[in-house]
Amino acid sequence: MSASKGPGGGVSGTSGSGADEPAGPPGRFADDLIGLDPDDPEARAFAAHLDRMEHVGPAAFTVEGQLAGVRDFADSANRADGTRRLAAIVLVTLVLLGTGFVIFEVLEVVLSTAL
Repeated sequence: MSASKGPGGGVSGTSGSGADEPAGPPGRFADDLIGLDPDDPEARAFAAHLDRMEHVGPAAFTVEGQLAGVRDFADSANRADGTRRLAAIVLVTLVLLGTGFVIFEVLEVVLSTAL
């Protein structure tokens, strides 16, 4: 997004580089934040959202990728309100109950065969 071609044919992303161009917001998402106050909390949240959308993390089938996915889910659940937050809590509870049940069953089998 910040490396897109501007109206002048050059790479825009360096705001205010021309003599007659007004100085825009600095940073990676300068083109997307034109006209927004850089000190506004909503504009900062929008820039953080854009950063999350363009973030390239570790491959999904690695341990680091799985942990990053859990971190992203937890961050999203903490930002959610109302029914979305309730749905995240129910999902986590069901996963923990299922994991606990499987661990209990495995321990039961291991202990019954060992004795």
